[in-house]
Amino acid sequence: MRISISKSSVTGEVFAPPSKSYTHRAITLAALSKETIVRRPLLSADTFATIRASEMFGASVKREEENLIIHGMNGKPGVPDDVIDAANSGTTLRFMTAIAALTDGITVLTGDASLRTRPNGPLLEALNRLGVKACSTRGNEKAPIVVKGGLEGSEVEINGSISSQFISALLIACPLAKNSTTLSIIGKLKSRPYVDVTIEMLELAGVKIHTDDKNGTRFIIPGKQKYDLKEYTIPGDFSSASYLLAAAAMLEGAEITVKNLFPSKQGDKVIIETLKQMGADITWDREAGTVTVRGGRKLKAITFDAGATPDLVPTVAVLAAVAEGTSRIENAEHVRYKETDRLRALATELPKLGVRLKEEKDSLTITGGTLKGAEVHGWDDHRIVMALSIAGMVAGNTKIDTTESVSISYPDFFKDMRGLGAKIEEVSEE
Repeated sequence: MRISISKSSVTGEVFAPPSKSYTHRAITLAALSKETIVRRPLLSADTFATIRASEMFGASVKREEENLIIHGMNGKPGVPDDVIDAANSGTTLRFMTAIAALTDGITVLTGDASLRTRPNGPLLEALNRLGVKACSTRGNEKAPIVVKGGLEGSEVEINGSISSQFISALLIACPLAKNSTTLSIIGKLKSRPYVDVTIEMLELAGVKIHTDDKNGTRFIIPGKQKYDLKEYTIPGDFSSASYLLAAAAMLEGAEITVKNLFPSKQGDKVIIETLKQMGADITWDREAGTVTVRGGRKLKAITFDAGATPDLVPTVAVLAAVAEGTSRIENAEHVRYKETDRLRALATELPKLGVRLKEEKDSLTITGGTLKGAEVHGWDDHRIVMALSIAGMVAGNTKIDTTESVSISYPDFFKDMRGLGAKIEEVSEE
């Protein structure tokens, strides 16, 4: 789908969509429990992939109004009777690869063309050291993946510099192993807040994870535990809300309030502090869970460390494109291993809008200025599409393709933006 965006402003109130990260984890832990109510989940392409995979392992998932009623596997996933298709969801692929290690048979997992380019080597290597037989069918550490269950538990090291999803996957599966596991992170753990979210959710499900070093990179995981997540309400998603907040900060005359943004373990809540550093007029009422942004202030350049919050890179890049001075997004090499190489995508598309940009292995250097309209490619990546969309509201006369990809994390993105006053129209494919 292609859209056309004219110069716009945004005013009004909108609810932040539910968190994708928390929804994935809640569904997964519920599937390993007996019976759970997951309230206000995000129902998107990615989380539907996790629902389907959970059902293939033996869980029952039913939708009742805004909730999911999940009858789980009680810690004993069955062998799927077909290949698990994780679609475009890296979280689904990694989590379900680890859960496949708990079965007494063989599981095959794959995904779409994009997902089949993403690395899984550290997770496969760790599982093999824990008594599992796990491999890539093509021998390149990428899906399709074959897993023969038999998770024993042991001492194992894993590289944390590519994706925190590998660590979260092991933290979810290893409590159900036959023996205790000691999981040590080597290299710099990227996206640490996502691991913290996983541990938070595990504790709510009655699972114990211990750390015995001050850096929190060595986990002691007792085996033969039980999952018992009874009920959980999904919080609002700061990652998705970042596009709403950034749009208001960038647009003259804008004023929006985003609801359902309460304090949580989400690392991407740093977008609020980032906007403050850039000079935006922003306030956060933590008790009410509302964030209000008023446009009109000139934004200023910053240096942004993407190590813990890679999903914010497209948002910050677009903010930097209109800020005074030269911004630098650094410690960002792991952003290349998302749905697409997001550093390359931004370095390719933003210059079409008139942005001066330098791409390096783990950084982007962006000099702000006046944006101009252009036809840009969305790279079939929800975060690239949403970031380019808010840039288009500033530039005007902008067309973006592959916009259906917003269904991955924020299906109502264009509906919400139009409701706030953005001038966005669907155009026919040429």
